[in-house]
Amino acid sequence: MTTTQQLTPSLVRVVLGGGDLAALSMPDATDAYVNVAIPPPGAPYDDIFVPADVRERFPKETWPARRRYTVRSWDPTAQVLTLDFVVHGDTGVAGPWAAGVQVGDVLVFEGPNGGYLPDADADWHLMVGDESALPAIAASLEILTPGAKAVVRLVCDGPAHELELSSPGEVDLLWLHRAGVASDEDLLVSSVKVAAFPEGRVHAFVHGEAVEIREIRRHLLVDRGLTRADMSCSPYWRRDMADEAWRAVKRDFVAAMETEVA
Repeated sequence: MTTTQQLTPSLVRVVLGGGDLAALSMPDATDAYVNVAIPPPGAPYDDIFVPADVRERFPKETWPARRRYTVRSWDPTAQVLTLDFVVHGDTGVAGPWAAGVQVGDVLVFEGPNGGYLPDADADWHLMVGDESALPAIAASLEILTPGAKAVVRLVCDGPAHELELSSPGEVDLLWLHRAGVASDEDLLVSSVKVAAFPEGRVHAFVHGEAVEIREIRRHLLVDRGLTRADMSCSPYWRRDMADEAWRAVKRDFVAAMETEVA
């Protein structure tokens, strides 16, 4: 760990250097992600470990928690990797770790992998999400060609949670703010439904809270006529579930989502 920075009340930037980063091979994707492994307090193994070895040699209750985080940036010359962590109080595993991390601490991860890159041949781009999708959306906006059109809709907890986003493209950006009420889950969906879409073929990136993403996906495919091939869509988390509970059902949720509108 080289530096940490509190970007917003709920977003912590962690910059990594050294270790095995010299061997890192980054995919050509703006949603590149790593699978971090965070051991529980008092874990009976060293700070540097191989997750597969831990699972083989130690009891399950001591295994590290696995979480997936998008790479915000990678500098192959300086061999510096930047990750942004969403932190909501002291709940979860990775968020509290990022909130308390110190320079010199070790982060074990596997990867990276990734699959989305803005299609330079698309007529315009749609990017939709929340804090969990913000690193990928920010990275995607930065590599758009000059003049490329992008419609971006982002939801967060208020003005203090917004980040300045830069792009050489022409960006229609709207931040939506939660108010701590039940209707918060409709903000992103409603915003996409009323958005004015440019003419031509769109390449879409739609990631965030599971129920919101499922509804937006349905709207884009059924009402807007997008094709599945022109959309990167994935639920990162679910509002009514803790991390571990969501991980246990995510595969089935995604399968059902893919089946309802193919």
